[in-house]
Amino acid sequence: MTPAAPPRLFDRARVARNRDRAAPCYDDYAFLKERVSRDIADRVQDTPRKFERALDLGCHDGRLARILSGTGRVGAVDASDLSPAMVEIARAEGTQADVLDEETPDLTDRGYDLIVSALSLHWVNDLPGTLVRLRHGLKPDGLFLGALFGAGTLAELRECLMEAETEISGGVSPRLSPLPGLKDMADLMQRAGFALPVADRDTVVVRYRDPALLLADLKGMGEQSALAPGMIRPLPRAVLGRALTLYRERHADPDGRVRASFEIVHVSGWAPAPGQPKPLRPGSATASLADAVRQQGKRD
Repeated sequence: MTPAAPPRLFDRARVARNRDRAAPCYDDYAFLKERVSRDIADRVQDTPRKFERALDLGCHDGRLARILSGTGRVGAVDASDLSPAMVEIARAEGTQADVLDEETPDLTDRGYDLIVSALSLHWVNDLPGTLVRLRHGLKPDGLFLGALFGAGTLAELRECLMEAETEISGGVSPRLSPLPGLKDMADLMQRAGFALPVADRDTVVVRYRDPALLLADLKGMGEQSALAPGMIRPLPRAVLGRALTLYRERHADPDGRVRASFEIVHVSGWAPAPGQPKPLRPGSATASLADAVRQQGKRD
């Protein structure tokens, strides 16, 4: 039987429009992109090898590609984004960039030994399929490093929107994107056939004078809603107003500023190659962690 097509949760054309609109002022709102890009670059530098050719997939303004070029660990760096406006900005900054849909990238015979992606893959409908395509786009023993928003992102806003809409309308509609959890991404990397897959997370808390400023930041990042048609109804002004009131009441610090949580899920994996280290089979260890702790305690 032919496997069922993945559900179309996101309108990819809307994702592109959101980024196009954000592009002219993106640098003013790119603080999370900057942080995650530098985290990925640090991980590249922690890898004991040099990479001849890399791809920054979903590059926005191309800052990750430029950071990698400055590390001395990466040779040629290509960049790509779904948004033509973002690609133009990346090119203006000296980055070799092209328009490419990160949901269905054709990377056949590209010969990359490093692919990176910072805060873009959470808008992909067929994430398992995309991860497989990325593995195929790598040379044997090539490395993929990705970071995307995870399930804990904007938990405060999600809670307040749901309660406000239930209170006023008697039901809820999807307002924020469904996002994968840490275990989801670990499982997907394994299913996609990466060797030695690893997933970890970083939680960033941003504080705002008012929650309305959070909404402005999301728009400036190009991260406003891009759910598929039919999945979402217009957000009534009364619901939004009530949600912001709840936000101020429940998620403010003593100084009056409110908190917004962003969970960043980092994943890494290698394209399979002969001679790679293999993880041990469960149960094959010859010493227990408890014994190691007890021995260390005796030495201390």
